[in-house]
Amino acid sequence: MKCPKCQYISFDSGDRCRNCGYDFSLVADAPDNTADTDLPIQTGTEALGPLTDLSLNDTPNLPLFAGGTRDPDAPLVAPGAAPRAPLAVRRAAPAPPRPRPRRESLPAEPRLALDTADLPVVPVPAAAAEEEEEAEHRHEPAPDNSLSIAGAGARMAGGVVDFLLLGGIDIAVVYFTLRICDLTFAQTLTLPLAPLILFLVLLDGGYLAAFVAASGQTIGKMAAGTRVVSADPGVSVHDRVSFEQAALRAAASLISVLPLGLGFLPALLGRERRALHDRLADTRVVKA
Repeated sequence: MKCPKCQYISFDSGDRCRNCGYDFSLVADAPDNTADTDLPIQTGTEALGPLTDLSLNDTPNLPLFAGGTRDPDAPLVAPGAAPRAPLAVRRAAPAPPRPRPRRESLPAEPRLALDTADLPVVPVPAAAAEEEEEAEHRHEPAPDNSLSIAGAGARMAGGVVDFLLLGGIDIAVVYFTLRICDLTFAQTLTLPLAPLILFLVLLDGGYLAAFVAASGQTIGKMAAGTRVVSADPGVSVHDRVSFEQAALRAAASLISVLPLGLGFLPALLGRERRALHDRLADTRVVKA
């Protein structure tokens, strides 16, 4: 029988549908359609084989099994008019390149009249230019030819300070030498005098040469306000004395001392106040 609710067909008789549990008593008054729902029974005259009741040739919806009117060389599946590319390779059409604006030739930049004007050139003396460059390089003032010669009193004061300083240094050297040798001052003559005197001369000369070459002033000249400069014309008070001149002046100072200090008399009495060692070294002493 056939269930009126779920259309389930069953060959069992019962009060309820085996599929959905519908109660058949609810449709007791309905007409009996059992004869219409029963499956037909074969009579033995049907054709044997699967699907013998289905005519493939007469079915319009199955093109693969069409009748003899179909062209055998025609493709079974007709492709579309324009085949589409796969989704993986589809890309948007590239945008057409933008036309670049044509650059017009710009007019030449106008030049100022100052660029082409013939300006007068003022010549600069070569000697003056070199002196200015050297002064800027040394950061020193320009040479001053009006140097003041140091007076006799200032020179004597500076000489006395240097003499006392060097004398104290010499005495200290002799004292420590005696202490090292375990001698007394009364035994000074027992020392080798030649090496000792040579050492003291080198010590005093080195003091004079080193200070004059470094700044033009010894400690005595710093106290007296004087300075040693070259005797060449055009030098300033800030110009340094070369080491050769300073060494020669220190060595010549010993010559001025030897004849009872007579070499220092021109520095006290002369117009230029240049002592013997100043003339030999070509130097002079001026006010700092």
